[in-house]
Amino acid sequence: MGKIRLSLKDRSYDIIIRNGSIKDTGAIAKRLAIGNDAFVVSNKKIWSLYGRALERSLKGSGINVLHALVQDSEKAKSFSALAGLLCKMSAFDTRKTLFVIALGGGVIGDLAGFAAAIYKRGIPYIQIPTTLLAQVDSAIGGKTAIDLPVAKNLVGAFYQPKVVLSDISILRSLPERELRNGLAEVIKYGVIKDRRLFEFLERNYKKILRRDSQALAFIVARSSAIKARVVETDELDKTGARAILNYGHTIGHAIEAASEYGECYYHGEAIAVGMIIAARLATDLGLMKSADANRIEGLIRSVGLPTKIKKLPKARLYDAYLRDKKFVRGKSRLVLPTRIGSVKIVQAISDHLIRKAIARCTQK
Repeated sequence: MGKIRLSLKDRSYDIIIRNGSIKDTGAIAKRLAIGNDAFVVSNKKIWSLYGRALERSLKGSGINVLHALVQDSEKAKSFSALAGLLCKMSAFDTRKTLFVIALGGGVIGDLAGFAAAIYKRGIPYIQIPTTLLAQVDSAIGGKTAIDLPVAKNLVGAFYQPKVVLSDISILRSLPERELRNGLAEVIKYGVIKDRRLFEFLERNYKKILRRDSQALAFIVARSSAIKARVVETDELDKTGARAILNYGHTIGHAIEAASEYGECYYHGEAIAVGMIIAARLATDLGLMKSADANRIEGLIRSVGLPTKIKKLPKARLYDAYLRDKKFVRGKSRLVLPTRIGSVKIVQAISDHLIRKAIARCTQK
């Protein structure tokens, strides 16, 4: 269905988007000449669904395989889980031809990628994202990390994969909540960079929720291309160009932290509310018309994502927001939309406005 090249000089790689790409992993790894010993990180559910096909592909290309399973939640992004992986990797690494494969969603990609980044100061790894959210966002761009109790992704590294294999056929078996979860990031891309993508979602969200293959392929390819182009201009998040990808994430991450990364909020669900709060802040500051903010909230509601914060004390949420790593020299930094398809970074927004926006989106 498509191949997108993310160009970063000697760190460049392809994002391959097609049905059945997981079966090509062995041949692709051989062509990349990244090693003969694959250490696959996954969770029990994903491995039971796709592990056999991946293992068969790798062994068919003469690659040895060891897999390690971690917890199926954000809580897997911990020091203890990371240490466990590193110990297993070192025991398996007898021939010094080790590479890592992340088989799973964003949590697996973050954890496995970070393990690859720090083991022997960096070994190759492959991303095989198995959720919509991971295919359109977290598997692309090289951000790897684990969490601390106070906030997400505080310990991490920029470390690019050798290839991203987005198998569209996997998305047909996603639970409905996971599919909606990923749509939050797709909506984000429409707001920050692509009005036509946003309008496509408004017209076709029912097709996507029915798992129409063409609609899914389109949103994965379009979102991946947007992410790739942004990363190319600001790989290490230094110039501010990449910061636009954080639209909705500042408050969204605070929601996740305040809920202790439990089942109450999936990542995309928290980001959805964060996007609404950011849009309302933009209207309060005179940056965006209310009509556009209403369209953003309307699309989020239409795809079945939450529009209000539930069961979280405002004080705890605000405290989590203050701990966000995106603060610059003690000043807040939020990505706010100016219209659908365009955003700007705004610093030092008053506490009063932040609290007001959070309160307005908190269910009483």
